[in-house]
Amino acid sequence: QVRFVESGGGLVQDGGSLRLSCVVSGGSSSDYILSWFRQAPGMEREFISAISWSGSATRVSDSVKGRFTISRSDTKNTGYLQMNALTPEDTAIYYCAATDWTTEAQLPATRESYPYWGQGTQVTVSS
Repeated sequence: QVRFVESGGGLVQDGGSLRLSCVVSGGSSSDYILSWFRQAPGMEREFISAISWSGSATRVSDSVKGRFTISRSDTKNTGYLQMNALTPEDTAIYYCAATDWTTEAQLPATRESYPYWGQGTQVTVSS
């Protein structure tokens, strides 16, 4: 059974950086589109970014464009989210999600498009 496990969250000051990792076990990460979502307390789960199977295409939410970068290393079976210039508004639980297929012309950005999810990692940005 394939599993997706996030790590790298924590407490960081306003303006700081973190790198989240999503390790794929029980399968090959190269079989999946990988994505990141986040959910703040009382808010809907929000799409952040996605990366294609080959890594040649990415999609990034306007809310983090220019600050967050998604990447992958299939030799390490891992996806990454580099987060820079963090603000308290970035405080949330961050989830890795994956799908092994899509019919969309561009990388999907809806929660329903991703059947596989990790357990989440907390990111807290202090002011």
